[in-house]
Amino acid sequence: MLDLKNLEAFVWIARLGGFRAAAGRLNTTQPAISARIAQLEKELGVQLFNRGTRRVTLTLKGMELLDHAERMLTLQAELVHAVAESTTLRGLIRLGVAETIVHTWLSRLIERLHNRFPLVSLEIEVDTSIHLRNGLLAHDLDIAFMLGPVAEPDMRNEALSSYPMAWVASPSLDLPAGRLGLADLARYPVITFSRQTKPSVAIQQMFKRPGLPPLRFYGNSSLASIVRMTLDGIGISAIPPAVIERELAEGLLRLIPAEDPLPDLDFTICHPVDSDNPLVPIVADMALEIVRAQRHGAPTDKRRLSQTIQNENLTDRTDA
Repeated sequence: MLDLKNLEAFVWIARLGGFRAAAGRLNTTQPAISARIAQLEKELGVQLFNRGTRRVTLTLKGMELLDHAERMLTLQAELVHAVAESTTLRGLIRLGVAETIVHTWLSRLIERLHNRFPLVSLEIEVDTSIHLRNGLLAHDLDIAFMLGPVAEPDMRNEALSSYPMAWVASPSLDLPAGRLGLADLARYPVITFSRQTKPSVAIQQMFKRPGLPPLRFYGNSSLASIVRMTLDGIGISAIPPAVIERELAEGLLRLIPAEDPLPDLDFTICHPVDSDNPLVPIVADMALEIVRAQRHGAPTDKRRLSQTIQNENLTDRTDA
């Protein structure tokens, strides 16, 4: 009978193109991977890989086996998901997360996952959605919560959550009263996400209208750093109010009423369709449960943001 560990090694060599890469993915050594393939080839009586090239490629028999092997591993993952006791399930989930999620509900997901599956290990990579996408495609991540979707046929995408963006500044910043237009905002440095991210590209396009002064754009891959720079009065930031609820409540930051709305941040759960990790659907389901509970348990982010901006407008009119 074929050993599933040998089939797993075979599949990952085929996906990643090398024995060393597969060993790193499976957290073992290259000799161990070679031994698994040697045993598999001996049991089947065929050669599965062409080893003469720089990148290992499949033989014709290897191509025939790949589809069957992937289906067997997927079936195994579904079986474990359906039958295994949560307290005995072991494994590793490599999770990629956009930083907005870190500052909102990620800790609840980690706590729930630990309580239900105490023997499961978790590796978290916090990065921009561009890098998370690359990590998924390279099979360095099992699942990602990111600005999606990932437009690849072998990727599954599911809507997760949406956060409105807003203009934010320190009360110490000398801003005009009332609703600000782009010309007013352009007088100050604009602090937001990295230049190549989707929200940053949209913001940069807004300021390309004729007659506006050149934009001083401070792109930053760290949301915590964006908040710090805004608190220090360096400029106006464009960020989700959901990540600065404490600073807003304490009056350390304020929302700036503006004439031009900012795009929402629409997050997606992304993972490979053929994932053989039984923990992937579990984590996806948990994340959706947490977001739904958050949505039903409190006013939505959009409604809260609208209410806060209305209050800011009233304050501006009163001060004027």
